[in-house]
Amino acid sequence: MVGPGRPQFVLFGSSIVQQSFSNGGWGAILTDLYDRKADIVLRGYSGWNSRRAVEVLDLIFPKEAKVQPSLVIVYFGGNDAVHPHPSGLGVHVPLPEYIDNMKKIYFHLRSLTDKVRVIFLTSPSINEALIREYFGILHDNQVRKNDTCRTYADALVDSCKQLDVKVVNLWTAFQQREDWATTCLTDGIHFTPEGSQIVVKEILKVIKEADWEPSLFWESMPVEFSEDSPYYMVHPYNNGKTMNASHGIHSWKIKWTADNIRSKL
Repeated sequence: MVGPGRPQFVLFGSSIVQQSFSNGGWGAILTDLYDRKADIVLRGYSGWNSRRAVEVLDLIFPKEAKVQPSLVIVYFGGNDAVHPHPSGLGVHVPLPEYIDNMKKIYFHLRSLTDKVRVIFLTSPSINEALIREYFGILHDNQVRKNDTCRTYADALVDSCKQLDVKVVNLWTAFQQREDWATTCLTDGIHFTPEGSQIVVKEILKVIKEADWEPSLFWESMPVEFSEDSPYYMVHPYNNGKTMNASHGIHSWKIKWTADNIRSKL
């Protein structure tokens, strides 16, 4: 392991997670925001559903690991919500089993340590016409419907409320934009940079408002190697002092400060 030790934030899910470091993705934005504060660890698996995830929980999150994550952000649901294939194969998971699987994921994560925090992401809205345009016949007999995604999203939100676990309703969050169908999705399923920014905003809002100790909001976390040093650039107006950039906020980060992430939800 590379030192010094930082908190680990694990992104766990299907292609929404696997692709989150590309195309201005939400994982990449979080990694930039938490530089020198936390390590963002990617565990994304394209094509997976909650059933497949449950099979390998012990391999991805071993209980005997010396270092356990401080935060796990979990996304499954879009593939589970695909309508059943006539063959009986495929990614579809019935709604009751999907909710049961998400509970299994949650309880496994909570068993790692009492300090691990969990945020679930629901299925986002999808653009059915764009899926057809982009994928052609691939989704014949295993249809994706926006209304079904909403059903799975609502069910996960209800379950999370019962468990008192944090959740971001991406289906509802996307609907706040009138042009979501054309601006938030690249292929009807996955996110454009604009879509990813909605995801980041909602995640940060949850982290900021959570009563977690210590806080995991990026502005509140300590900066690694933040002490002054004579080896920094010399201050242009004070030659007897160097400039410590450890606590500086780059201009692009200002939109993600606590004062600027107020959600419409």
